[in-house]
Amino acid sequence: MEEGDFPVRRWEDLDNDILLKILTFFDRFELSAGVAHKTLDLSVLKSNFIKRRESRTYMWTQSDKTLTCLLKICLNLSCGNILTLIFHYNLYVCNDQLTYTAERCPRLKRLVMPAWNRIEKTGICRAIRMWEDLESLMMPSIVNPPFVMEEIAMSCKIFAELKILGPCDMLFASTLVSFLPNLKVLSVRCTVLSKSVLVTILDGLKKLEVLNISNCIVIEDLPPPAPKKILTELDELILEKASRLCKFLTCMSDSCIMCQRTRNDEGLMRWYKYEEGLWKVDEVRSLAI
Repeated sequence: MEEGDFPVRRWEDLDNDILLKILTFFDRFELSAGVAHKTLDLSVLKSNFIKRRESRTYMWTQSDKTLTCLLKICLNLSCGNILTLIFHYNLYVCNDQLTYTAERCPRLKRLVMPAWNRIEKTGICRAIRMWEDLESLMMPSIVNPPFVMEEIAMSCKIFAELKILGPCDMLFASTLVSFLPNLKVLSVRCTVLSKSVLVTILDGLKKLEVLNISNCIVIEDLPPPAPKKILTELDELILEKASRLCKFLTCMSDSCIMCQRTRNDEGLMRWYKYEEGLWKVDEVRSLAI
């Protein structure tokens, strides 16, 4: 309750019928204002879910119906002209919603979708095949990246920018080298990176122009039984390999708040603990939201 003891409700918790009635009070110009610039930003909409105690499954509440309702309204108004699509890191889009969106955004150039928890392999691959003009993607770290990168390589011939929200291990790095050798911009900030992964990226992505590893915990893998060593600064080998880049963005300072947060979260950022919208920040201007 807030001042005046009036109950506070989030707009995404509204019943669909009520939401539709509210929208009818706006004219076409007002409703389409958000897509007039060819950007659909749903980064304020989050999923509401309840975990079942007896299992590891989740029950998705009203947010599913609300998202479907909003997608239908906004995408119909856009007439297929959306170029940038932004989802919240806590908005769990399902296969059907993604397919519906992909069919109505054939000209999409930039996708910001940090949560793939409910999307299956077939769902994301079907969507990517429809996005031949896709140039930029923000995605989560996933266990099996080859199927996604291979689909992007086959379908998105001008793909150039990638941001990974989460760890980038050797499998992910080698997959990028194998399938996206023409990648120009890569951001893997606020996570754990091994020196060997950095070397793989710098050696393998020959056309890379911008690499952002700001606020990362950089470790050196030593032969067992020696423990992993956390580097306090980048060594000459990395700096020499990175010297060919137009921009190599780093920060490993003990006094940096974001570096401290990355260490406190052990390289797996818990964005919900921090300021709303912090996950949108990026030192690479074209990847910031």
